Order: sequence, then C-alpha cells, then structure tokens
Amino acid sequence: MKTERKMGAGVAAVALGVMMAGMAAAPAQAEFQGKSAGDFMVRARAIGVIPDESATVTVLGGDVDVSNEWVPEIDFSYFLTDNIALELIAATTNHDVTHSSGLSLGEVNLLPPTLTLQYHLMPKERLSPYVGAGVNYTIFYNEDAPGGAVTSIDYDNAFGFALQAGVDYAVADNWYLNVDVKKIFLSTDVSINGGAITADVDLDPWVVGFGVGYRF
Repeated sequence: MKTERKMGAGVAAVALGVMMAGMAAAPAQAEFQGKSAGDFMVRARAIGVIPDESATVTVLGGDVDVSNEWVPEIDFSYFLTDNIALELIAATTNHDVTHSSGLSLGEVNLLPPTLTLQYHLMPKERLSPYVGAGVNYTIFYNEDAPGGAVTSIDYDNAFGFALQAGVDYAVADNWYLNVDVKKIFLSTDVSINGGAITADVDLDPWVVGFGVGYRF
C-alpha cells in the first residue's frame, strides 16, 4: 500500500513537472498591438443608403421620392499615422424614383466612390472610434425611363462632400467589427423627356454600415 502511494505521488509529481515545464516553454501571448502607421485595413459592410431628398421640378412642380436601398460594400483604409487614415469606399445602388404626384420616374443606378480623411481616437485600444470628412463623386448610370409620360431621363454626374463617424472593435489582433455612418451632401441636375422637364435634386443620403474588417 505504501509503495502504491509512493508510486502515485511520484507519477503526480512527474505529471505536474511536465505541465509546469510545458507552460514555461509556451510563448507568452502577444499583446494587442492596435492600429499603426503603415497598416492597411479592408472592410466588408452591409450598407443602407437612405436619401434625404428634395427637389425643384419645372412644369410638374412638386417633389420626388428616392427609394432606400441595402447593398454590400467594400472599403480600403491606409494609415498615414497611428491616428490618421485615408478610406475609399466602393459600392453601387439601384433606386426607384417617383414624383410626388405618383408618376414613376423610373430607376437609376448610383456609383458613389467616396474618399475620406479620418482621425482615429484610441488607435491602440480594442474599441477605437473615428471621425472623418472627404469628397464624393457620384456616377449615375443605367437610367431607365418607365415609358408613357416619361420617355427619357438623364442625371448629371456630380461632386459632393461627406462627413463620417464610426467605431472599430477588435475581436482579435487583426479582425474588427465595424459600425459606420456617413452623411453625403449631393445634388444633381435631371433632364426628363429631352429637357422638356428639368429638376434640381438634392439627394443628401445617409449611409449606414455594419461589417467586419481585417488589418494587414
């Protein structure tokens, strides 16, 4: 019995020694590094494009309504310093446009690349909010007139400017969850039926995004 106890104690001691040695040999977990100058970050988001539209329409008078849309988006950021980054977003949306009288003005696609200069607060922390401002250039394409009273419609491409606020949360050293809100101030001139009717349309959309990012 005493021999079995001694053997058991010996086995336990050896097992404990092996476990301690393994723990000592294992590399210490790397500390969280956070955002740094020279980093690239790629994010994939689902964005809601919510126009805050108003219009001045000749002949018809009234106003227009532009549909809200949800689409996938990808964006790229480069950190000039630990705190300052440039972000470029790429996405395209398709919107239904209706006059306030109920007359359909067809559909139009928007390609609105937007470049912002951001300031990231607390870049070395897991929770890192940021603010930004920049420029937008929106390309209108695939204008689709509904026919009937509206046989043609054309939108002018236009520059705008953008304000931005968001937050990144690091779930791992390089992986982030992201929430982002932009306000884009954008106007376009619209020509209907070869210029018989014209409109000055302020789209001014909110762009609300949720997604994930990876930092290189």
